[in-house]
Amino acid sequence: MNKNKFFAVALLVTLTLAGVVSFYASSNPDGLEKVAEEVGFISNAQDHSLANSPLADYSITGISDGRLSVGVAGAIGVVAMLLISTLLFKFIARRK
Repeated sequence: MNKNKFFAVALLVTLTLAGVVSFYASSNPDGLEKVAEEVGFISNAQDHSLANSPLADYSITGISDGRLSVGVAGAIGVVAMLLISTLLFKFIARRK
């Protein structure tokens, strides 16, 4: 398998996982949130400055269908990270 075909298949699999499977991720709180609940300081929690951003809470504001909203947010995240990492790798390779 040549590298272009490999990267295309890898991108397709990644987009599928981010766009479809991400909806089924656990809705249980993460470690820090769980400890905050158990210890009793969860009531002191405050939203961060990006809480109202378009991709806040792993979903897209304005899309009412929860499954579609999470899937689109996942796909946007994959594409954004692909672009950022590609630019970073090109910058690092050029410096050598």
